[in-house]
Amino acid sequence: MIDQTTLEYVGYGAAALTTLAFLPQLVHTMRTGKTEGLNLAMYVTFIAGVSLWMVYGVAIDSVPMMVANTLTLIQAFIILSYKIRNDVLRSATQARQCGF
Repeated sequence: MIDQTTLEYVGYGAAALTTLAFLPQLVHTMRTGKTEGLNLAMYVTFIAGVSLWMVYGVAIDSVPMMVANTLTLIQAFIILSYKIRNDVLRSATQARQCGF
């Protein structure tokens, strides 16, 4: 059986890796502003899921889970805001081109 301290370190390791996994997409999106390849439904669903993981982490008092999900939510919301902004701008441009 793994002792509680070791298990806590495993949690922090998992938190670090899953949070860092979003960093390349965030940096790419912020540098290029391009979001055409990102699926809006996926990001909305992902944010809902991470929010539920956050609630679960609070309920079981898991600091690694709370930290990881907070940081992941921040990154995902930034990417989602770029996606929504770009989709709105793209729709407005297309409407103007069609004479609306």
